Amino acid sequence: MSRQVLILGGSGFVGRSLAARLARAGDWQIRIPSRRPARARALSVLPGVRLQQADVHDPAELERLVEGCDAVVNLVAILHGSRAQFERVHVQLPGLIARACERAGVPRLIHVSALGVPLGAGGAPLGVADSAPSDYLRSKARGEERLRQAALALTVLRPSVIFGAEDRFLNLFAALQAAFPCMPLAGAKARFQPVWVEDVAEAIQRCLSEPSTSGQTIECAGPKVWTLRQIVRAAGAWSGHPRPIVPLPDALGRLQAVLLGLLPGEPLMSVDNLASMRVPNIASGRLPGLERLGIQPAALESVMPAVLRRGQ
Repeated sequence: MSRQVLILGGSGFVGRSLAARLARAGDWQIRIPSRRPARARALSVLPGVRLQQADVHDPAELERLVEGCDAVVNLVAILHGSRAQFERVHVQLPGLIARACERAGVPRLIHVSALGVPLGAGGAPLGVADSAPSDYLRSKARGEERLRQAALALTVLRPSVIFGAEDRFLNLFAALQAAFPCMPLAGAKARFQPVWVEDVAEAIQRCLSEPSTSGQTIECAGPKVWTLRQIVRAAGAWSGHPRPIVPLPDALGRLQAVLLGLLPGEPLMSVDNLASMRVPNIASGRLPGLERLGIQPAALESVMPAVLRRGQ
């Protein structure tokens, strides 16, 4: 009999890759809640996938969703928002998930957090409120704390920036360089260790199948450290639209982030994003990595040139 897994955030970038991977394996029945299931209709054709209309922030609905599940995966996250919005998504929701899983007796929870969360003994967050420079990282750390306080078989994955065919990172920088003659860039020296979306999805899949990963925090990072400037330059070159990159000093970079944050819609960058980039988004070396799961991570340069060329 197939096991039941609930993927919160299953219609997102990582969630779609994970759902496809689990559907191919055929050993999980997959529940994916969404407030707008019509937007995730493409997932419904995958074998074993069932879309359900639900608001995961509603405690009663969340308890209904986890009932009968053998595992829950939490991928719900935001990159932009107010302090209250970060608190709601990254702290309050994990608390609701923990409570629902405890009440329903769900034996397994995989939580996707982020690199840059301050480390303590055993990988637990340390000095959360004081040591993290941004609302994003502070809320991510508090969310981990909420989950660790629960009586759950918990695995935390901390990925670096995630790349892939549908990412909003390299594809965005490629599109900007196609549209503009140069790239003024805040945070040009910020360091990342980009990881492929398929490697993150495989890591989640393996954690679901390996009880020995319970209680662990695993860093998901690619094989190479890049500066933001190097990533942007590569995106331009691979897409056929290389542009001069103009690194901005801190004051101008902050001004750029403020102005971008005032534009309608989801901002390209915010002041909080800029603050997050003060922490290197790279593996600490103090926690197990993808190798712990038998995964040899793909390099950015082995995946994205072909992806960005197709987008020309």
